[in-house]
Amino acid sequence: MLETTTGNVVRSWVDGWVVSRSAAPPVVEPWGYTVDVGVAGHVTRHVLDATGGAVREADVRKVAGAVRAGGTWLKVFADPAVVAPWLGPDWWIDPEPGYLMTAPLAPAPAHRPTAPDGYRLRTWSRGGVIRVLVTGPDGALAARGQIAPTGATAVVDQIETSPGHQRRGLGSLVVRTLTTAAHDQGARTGVLAGTPDGHALYTALGWHVLAPLTSAKYQGPEGG
Repeated sequence: MLETTTGNVVRSWVDGWVVSRSAAPPVVEPWGYTVDVGVAGHVTRHVLDATGGAVREADVRKVAGAVRAGGTWLKVFADPAVVAPWLGPDWWIDPEPGYLMTAPLAPAPAHRPTAPDGYRLRTWSRGGVIRVLVTGPDGALAARGQIAPTGATAVVDQIETSPGHQRRGLGSLVVRTLTTAAHDQGARTGVLAGTPDGHALYTALGWHVLAPLTSAKYQGPEGG
């Protein structure tokens, strides 16, 4: 299993995220990684590789101060209350922290999880990404998610349950199905950057928080 050190967990998350989102390979920087994403509102992202108390104010200010283009994101593995004063008014900062989380991946149980009555579960893989789709009785989207195995680790990404289908165990079904599939491909440790809403789900499934995550977006002077 992957040891939960700063360098390999953050790098594993970056490597899996770029596969999941079809982004450019990460460029290694002295302070972390730069990833070109190439979509409107999310052109490039900078990810610092330190976590918690190891995050240096000087590094955050240096990276943020060099940004001039709108649609540039900054990911810092520290609480927003700590990071916000280092960025300034040109940055929008998500006030709620995300979470860098890991979990060991288990092999498939004797009886693999199935969708509730009336729901349909489908799993497929393309371009190195495993995807799960759950549709409701009417065929509409009920839940979805994806995972990108990159060797011994796999990054869970874009887990979503539609509002009308929540509290039916669909999120757990999606995550368990994805992680089992990744284990089948040789991954032994899961990594993800969870939202506050997803924190309870992942914690209930045995995931552990390594560090809070600040997400910030450059908007330019006066939000322009």
